[in-house]
Amino acid sequence: MGSSVSSSVGSTVDTAVHAALEQWRLVCGPKYVLSAEAAAAAYGQDTSGSTRRMVGALRVSHGHDLQAIMRIAHHHKVPVYPISTGHNWGYGSALPVQNDCVILDLSALNRITHFDATLGVVTVQPGVTQAMLADFLEAGNHPFLVPVTGAGPSCSLLGNALERGYGVTPLADHFAAVTDLEAVLPDGSLYRSALREAAGEELARLFKWGIGPYFTGLFTQSGFGVVTRVTLLLSRRPACVKVCLFSLKDDALLESAVDRIHTLLCQLPGTLGGINLMNQRRVLSMSAPYPADQVGADGVVPQAVVRAMGQAYQVAPWTGFATLYGTQRMVRAAQQEMKAALNGLASRVLFITPERAHQLSRVTQWLPGKTGQRLGGLTATLAKSLELAAGRPNETALPLAYWRHPAPPDSALKNPAQDGCGLTWYAPLVPMRSASVRAYAQMVEQITPRFGIEPLITFTSQGERLFDSTVPLLFERDRAGAVAAAAACYEQLFDSGRAQGWFPYRLGIEGMAQLATLQQDSKVFQARLRKDLDPFDLMSPGRYR
Repeated sequence: MGSSVSSSVGSTVDTAVHAALEQWRLVCGPKYVLSAEAAAAAYGQDTSGSTRRMVGALRVSHGHDLQAIMRIAHHHKVPVYPISTGHNWGYGSALPVQNDCVILDLSALNRITHFDATLGVVTVQPGVTQAMLADFLEAGNHPFLVPVTGAGPSCSLLGNALERGYGVTPLADHFAAVTDLEAVLPDGSLYRSALREAAGEELARLFKWGIGPYFTGLFTQSGFGVVTRVTLLLSRRPACVKVCLFSLKDDALLESAVDRIHTLLCQLPGTLGGINLMNQRRVLSMSAPYPADQVGADGVVPQAVVRAMGQAYQVAPWTGFATLYGTQRMVRAAQQEMKAALNGLASRVLFITPERAHQLSRVTQWLPGKTGQRLGGLTATLAKSLELAAGRPNETALPLAYWRHPAPPDSALKNPAQDGCGLTWYAPLVPMRSASVRAYAQMVEQITPRFGIEPLITFTSQGERLFDSTVPLLFERDRAGAVAAAAACYEQLFDSGRAQGWFPYRLGIEGMAQLATLQQDSKVFQARLRKDLDPFDLMSPGRYR
């Protein structure tokens, strides 16, 4: 009897999906509706090695079709999973959280629908990428910075903001820069903010908090609706952009460095954009080839080899990367404060502009021999990193995903999911206390080698009280054992970190089921909202719940 009931349910689901796909073909056009097989081929690759069963995909070419699309999904009770560009590397790429969803690919909705050149406010659709906005600003000679990330120029601005992503430019918190958005709800109705409806679009674009209850945040890290556009505040390009690079020649200096970083962030708000602190392995993963022939029995590069590579590439146990923005006089004064704060602690303190970094990169390309190759690669990476600090998107951070890849492709635009890279991000929040930072680093250094994973650690300041630490778990995705080991490594980091007070600021698709087990009151509250907004759980089922 059980088998008969199961077969009956499966048949009913198949019939509903078939009927929905037929109606979507009438709305969108046949070529924009993909079968289950075509959807798997187009969206089924993920850097984590995860897989999902998809029942189809829609490539949405007109935003005005979305209300009809969602009414059809609601009528047939077919779950959908919206993606902006699907380039969510290390967190699931384009894969849904659960099986049997229809992918809503919004990447063709790539218009910049409004731009205020005086006030620096832009409204974008889901498919607008970092590169598209950069090209738009450059073509119009508009003096504003793109809210860049290390994920690359092909990634969605809207998608990153809704995932509460961050970067290194002055408006580092990308959702904090969102003032207004519009969304299609699971039943096909629209969400617009109260201020936009009552007072008009201009004030809604300029004032984040609107009027009345604040609902816009409900559409971040959630599945409450298909967000069709967001308005973002842009940072004006300052007169001076500089990066401060400094080294800690001994790992024992980490605690003192954290204390001084905290002091600097308190003293220089606004001018000091933020500080990254990276361990030696993390910097080498961006600037040196992976020494596959020197890996130890545990699958990790031995510390002696890492030290030798550090000497060869002039990379210290810890490297700091701080961004400074403002007028020439403001930045000059901030430099003096940073020099004083780092005196006696950091070595090789260097202040450099993006233009100067490019000059250095060009010069070192002419140096002969292996030393020239090493310095050339290092200065080229530095120049590209400074471009990011100046709000110009590039792929400088993407080679990280390919570090352990046996044959990285030589293509103009990289796609780690399609290229076979193995990458999962562990990205917990860590209080900016020296003892906590040390304990956290020791945890990562102890756990990751047990699973053949390099302990690559970055601390990025989130204001003056908190770091977000990003740890890329790199592995060979074509080996089933390596995929399983990376998943087990993440689980142990997650459990151990949570026990000690560190928890991710965002999760990949495999971590969301566990998140649901850790909620009580918040889960009840969300369920009460969904009872009216999405009673059939059709919008991004399982996402952050």
